Amino acid sequence: MKLNWKTVQASRNSAGLDSTENRSDIRHSSRAISGRLFKTVLSVGTISLSLSAFVACAQAQTQPSLSVVPTQPQQLAELPSEDSPGYTIRTTANEVNLIFTVSDKHGRFIKALKQSDFALFDDKKAPAQVFSFSQETNLPLRVGILVDSSTSISQRFRFEQRAMEGFLTELIRPTTDKAFIMGFDTSPHVKQDWTNSLDKLEAGISALRPGGGTALYDALYTACRAQLDLSRGPETVRKAIVLVSDGNDNQSLSFLDDSIKMCQRAETIVYTISTNTSSSRGRGDEVLKKISDSTGGIQFSPQKFEDISSGFRHIADELRSQYALAYKPADFKTDGSYRPIYLVCLDRKYTVRARGGYFAPRD
Repeated sequence: MKLNWKTVQASRNSAGLDSTENRSDIRHSSRAISGRLFKTVLSVGTISLSLSAFVACAQAQTQPSLSVVPTQPQQLAELPSEDSPGYTIRTTANEVNLIFTVSDKHGRFIKALKQSDFALFDDKKAPAQVFSFSQETNLPLRVGILVDSSTSISQRFRFEQRAMEGFLTELIRPTTDKAFIMGFDTSPHVKQDWTNSLDKLEAGISALRPGGGTALYDALYTACRAQLDLSRGPETVRKAIVLVSDGNDNQSLSFLDDSIKMCQRAETIVYTISTNTSSSRGRGDEVLKKISDSTGGIQFSPQKFEDISSGFRHIADELRSQYALAYKPADFKTDGSYRPIYLVCLDRKYTVRARGGYFAPRD
């Protein structure tokens, strides 16, 4: 399915996400006359929070004591078995569903922690109520595969296609999970829409052909807005994008920060796999890291082509090792504001990786 980027752009303009995005639209027409000017400061943050960050947040509270996630049984909704067809987490206007992973200093995933092992702040306040907590969540997956099919990656393209096919075969459970395939060169184009058919997904990957420029930011923006945005319905699922690219954009109308903000609005984790296998890391790798860090994902930078498959295997392992937490924020307002999240493990040996916040709905 070929996406009409002009239609997507018109939809974006009418959505009126915020003043920053509106101003970026004005800059697009100016840039068409005077040439493209970037002045993007890449402030590479990390979502993997240390205990010291949690303590700093706690010190900002008016209350002197730390508020941890409640542990009383009556405050935790009893979950049915993960084999039960009714395994869901409730979704309401003032309920936050948070997916996260925990690892040790060697990068190994820790899967057996309990609710009482964590502490949480939402907008610098402890949650008003915790609805549910689950280990190794079995929530359905919705995964978008975004593939740089520009001329710059043509030499290694077939190897990447084989790695993606193996990844989907290992990850997708046809009874519950779905994925889509999007390629991008001078514009984004969906090769296979949402499906649980591995045959169709492999056919979509095989249909990708390298050539043209690189509209990475447009592809990321379009994938989150058209395929993963919350307005598509209140599905209780885990959403992720796997972005395969060298990170160098030379065609997009969108800006990097616009694309990241759209991913955050869509509550989608982005994992990035760099196709730059040279010994030196450039601006493209910094872009990929900023995208993954800002959305709760991780960047993989293979040293050789064969390592790309390892990056896909790590992502598949992580998606099977996630925790799910649903809670009601304190002093919640439906004003469209961004609310930062601070989640840490009380055992300092472990590191939590989660998205750094979310946008509250607007009345």
